[in-house]
Amino acid sequence: MEALTHGQVLARFGHALSDPTRARLLLALREGPGYPAELADLLGTTRQNLSNHLSCLRGCGLVVAVPQGRRTRYELADVRLAHALADLLGLVLAVDPAVCPDSAEKGCC
Repeated sequence: MEALTHGQVLARFGHALSDPTRARLLLALREGPGYPAELADLLGTTRQNLSNHLSCLRGCGLVVAVPQGRRTRYELADVRLAHALADLLGLVLAVDPAVCPDSAEKGCC
């Protein structure tokens, strides 16, 4: 384990949210713990793809794997992450497409 600075924590959180599948996965886990097969079905993705995203989120310190017999349950690493996600969902952003006219191609904004 390594201790991260505030900037590093925010960068990891931003990286996790930058991918639509990982963002949806975090939102699903915000509702409660889940198992990979069920989460893959819920998100409409393959188990392999979901496994890759779970590995990324574990590496970022956002989710934890909890062994349960022959299965593994995944959940948010800290209950405060659910609150942070709820706060982010409550934001209203004023988006100006003129600032980044290539947003559809470049993936910014």
